[in-house]
Amino acid sequence: MGDYVSLRVTNVEALAEVALLGPGKGNAMGPEFWREIPLAFEALDRDDAVRAIVVRAEGPHFTYGLDLPAMMGDLGPLLSGDGAAATRTRLYDKIGELQRSFRAIYNCRKPVIAAVHGWCIGGGVDLITACDIRVATRDARFSVREVKVAMVADLGSLQRLPAIVGEGHARELAMTGRDFGAEHALRIGLVNELFDTPEALLAGARALARSIAENPPIVVQGIKRVMEEATTERVERGLRHVAAWNAAFLPSQDLGEAMAAFMERRPPKFTGK
Repeated sequence: MGDYVSLRVTNVEALAEVALLGPGKGNAMGPEFWREIPLAFEALDRDDAVRAIVVRAEGPHFTYGLDLPAMMGDLGPLLSGDGAAATRTRLYDKIGELQRSFRAIYNCRKPVIAAVHGWCIGGGVDLITACDIRVATRDARFSVREVKVAMVADLGSLQRLPAIVGEGHARELAMTGRDFGAEHALRIGLVNELFDTPEALLAGARALARSIAENPPIVVQGIKRVMEEATTERVERGLRHVAAWNAAFLPSQDLGEAMAAFMERRPPKFTGK
């Protein structure tokens, strides 16, 4: 499946597993992740031997989300706030490039099951909402965290989460940025089943993937495509819109304050500027 830094892709009979490896702390999503995820899922989509995919993580957490320090080399110059059209255009293009990573998961013809343990923050929620089915450990914790760092989530959560948990829950989670546990995730339908340990989680995810893989693959893929038809156009419009919104409004004094507060380990003081 190729040599990856942030992922390990393995195939066992009709099942494939994509394991998040980091290298950032808590499997944070750095440059290698954004480059490798679309390559891995586009390859799995083309592999006729693969009938179902499990996405899991190594270490104590699923992912902390965007690896901001590692990404500042790419994003820093685009967040300068100089207002130049060329800078805003490059930021719009960069957001689209990052969106491609989770679009590759969502567009993969093979069913994808996310197995979540530990923390799943920000970009992690973008990732799991691009999957077909989600399961978790009882100690898993989630957060649509972007609002806390003065950002509109722009990689898919705002477009895909409402169809999974409903508009009311999605708006609450996105607007508060609060942390919530696995029991709440189960109650609102973000995850389908909970397991006591990471080992039981992986066994359960694999068993679910096998039960899907035993069915006619073209029929399973057809079910996925037909069910996505109702939301795909809306999701794509939403992704384009949020990319344009953030290209225009993401560079702000509040964003700078959020970054400074993060580095200085203090609460931010937002002013709406």
